[in-house]
Amino acid sequence: MQAPGKRAAIAGGRKYAPTIITRVNAPADGKPPYTNRLASETSPYLRKHAHNPVDWYPWGTEALERARRDGKPIHLSVGYSACHWCSVLEEESFEDAATAKILNDNFVNIKVDREERPDIDRIYQIAQQMLTQRGGGWPLTMFLTHDDQRPFFGGSYFPKEARYGLPAFKDVLLRVAAYYREHAAELRRQNEALMAAFSELNPPPADCGVELTAAPLGACRAVLERAFDRDNGGLGGAPKFPHPQTIEWLLRRGHASSRSPEADTEALQMATLTLRRMAAGGINDQLAGGFYRYSVDERWMIPHFEKMLYDNAALLAAYAQAALATGESFFAHIAQHTADWVMREMESAEGSYYSSLDADSEGHEGKFYVWDREEVRAALDSAEYAVFAARFGLDQPANFEGRWHLRVTTPVNEVARLVARTPQEVETLIDAGRAKLLAVRAQRVRPARDEKVLTSWNALMIRGMAVAARALQREDLAASATRALDFIRTRLWHDDRLLATYMDGRAHLNAYLDDYVYLADAILELQQLRFRADELTLARELVEVVLGHFTDRAGGGFYFTADDHETLIHRTKAFADDATPAGNGIGARVLLRLGYLLGESRYLAAAEHTLRAAWPVLERYSHGHMSLLGALEELLTPPEIVILRGETRTIGGWRDAIASTYAPHRLLLAIPSDATGLPAALADKTPRAGPVAYVCRGSTCSAPIDSLEELIERLDDGRGTSTPV
Repeated sequence: MQAPGKRAAIAGGRKYAPTIITRVNAPADGKPPYTNRLASETSPYLRKHAHNPVDWYPWGTEALERARRDGKPIHLSVGYSACHWCSVLEEESFEDAATAKILNDNFVNIKVDREERPDIDRIYQIAQQMLTQRGGGWPLTMFLTHDDQRPFFGGSYFPKEARYGLPAFKDVLLRVAAYYREHAAELRRQNEALMAAFSELNPPPADCGVELTAAPLGACRAVLERAFDRDNGGLGGAPKFPHPQTIEWLLRRGHASSRSPEADTEALQMATLTLRRMAAGGINDQLAGGFYRYSVDERWMIPHFEKMLYDNAALLAAYAQAALATGESFFAHIAQHTADWVMREMESAEGSYYSSLDADSEGHEGKFYVWDREEVRAALDSAEYAVFAARFGLDQPANFEGRWHLRVTTPVNEVARLVARTPQEVETLIDAGRAKLLAVRAQRVRPARDEKVLTSWNALMIRGMAVAARALQREDLAASATRALDFIRTRLWHDDRLLATYMDGRAHLNAYLDDYVYLADAILELQQLRFRADELTLARELVEVVLGHFTDRAGGGFYFTADDHETLIHRTKAFADDATPAGNGIGARVLLRLGYLLGESRYLAAAEHTLRAAWPVLERYSHGHMSLLGALEELLTPPEIVILRGETRTIGGWRDAIASTYAPHRLLLAIPSDATGLPAALADKTPRAGPVAYVCRGSTCSAPIDSLEELIERLDDGRGTSTPV
């Protein structure tokens, strides 16, 4: 491995004290019997392993030098705090003294939090899939060469004893160690083939003669229709994931075609059915709000119980946009419930957002959330129980290991008929029962909360809060989003660069592509709530860092890590979405929007180069690249930009009137007359004696509009771009 880049002191290349694992001889005094190097880390996941008998290192200079010096292969274990099977692996193997001895004798053991080091996780997830021809996941178990960190064997979870068709972890360790000693030359040949495969991951970009068309949009639509579950919503069978980016795209698709003779009403139906089924299912916490990670069944009934900030950020935005697109209060209610949960349980006193809640409590997945029927009956009065049981499935067989996980089984109107009450009375009883059960649940041992602050995930939630604040007209959500942005600016923006993570007063690790582009995207959403020139300046500074340090100048698009990041065995460039949107897709869309807003041709060119770099995969697998499809839409049809100028009170009323309609390809900024520090393209939109609007698409703008009625009419009939500037 090459020497770390010039920012490696921040990135994790620091030196550690030369202590190894320590045995405390008197555990009766309350101290843990073992303490290793992970005790000084910021990641709660790493700290969970600080008292394992395994001689753990964090990823860094000390561990890599130790492996080179001793000639021992590296055992790399990657996971995250809320991961259920990561906890199982720790309990079975990493807390076991016999397994720890095998690990300590034969390997240099490195533990990585994939949320803090997604750069490392991405590389070795790809390698695991190449080596095993199987999908990846967590925990990730990889074995690397001692001198250059190249992977030669890997897998995911291995049990303590052979079961599930998997070998015992101790047997795997002994066989891997022996193979490494006896087959060095063969492993080197395998390594060369693997590195060659890495170099071929990204095909050549489309050249400038290739026309970028809407063909991938149509191809994606056809794939989604085939995969759609028409009974339960969502895509495919079990396990079933929410795919909020796909939902947003279907909403946009249905809206964009609504006035054409061939309106895609089915796209809207696919989106709204999925949102309804998820909201009614066990994947949604029916008591406190907030969505779990995914459903283990196709009906959204039983979830994997971890709650992740990024899932809830994206779903909050999707439900809020569905409320605008359909006008249905149901979607607004779910968005309200989700946002309230975030502010109540995931917002720190400093204004940032925490990362996740564990799936487990007291060693059992879901224990905090599920119920015994008699426990519910005892907590509620007879009227409350009657409606609660009918509404949430307590009158049906147990659905989770002999207990009940709440999900909606009966519509309110049907419950009202069954208990001879009005729907309003039923809702009141449900609310009363919910409050009582939440009080009971609050007395249980809570799942652990990962309280580290990730820049990228906070940015996603800032965007979600901003979208919901506009759709729901809730100033408290806007205030929450603003507090989180102010936190990032204060704690994670240093020397004109971002840091990736913060906890307990310590910010560190170089930020990744996603951190920069997600935050720029979130800032643009916030500007549609209330304009602040300094925040817009920050968005521009963020994209300038991306262009200066992340650009693939030969192939187009952006690498996941900066050019001065620690050098790893591969520098990834990803176009496909995974649990979070692809940085290249969000980056391209942000560059297009800022490019049109500020009249910056460099941004527009960079966005097009990114789409050209991704074009081969967009043509073949469009459905796996929803964020890039969003950028392609706005390359082919530039977003509508509405600039309002005037006194704050007056243009605020104009803004609210316009923002009450669903317009996903519109950017709306209300800039007060006395605003200073405006970029030239916005300063040119001069204020007048009264409120005035400028409506632009691409490089053309309308004449100034001084009537709200005329402005709404122009926006409704699409005539806002008729006059060249």
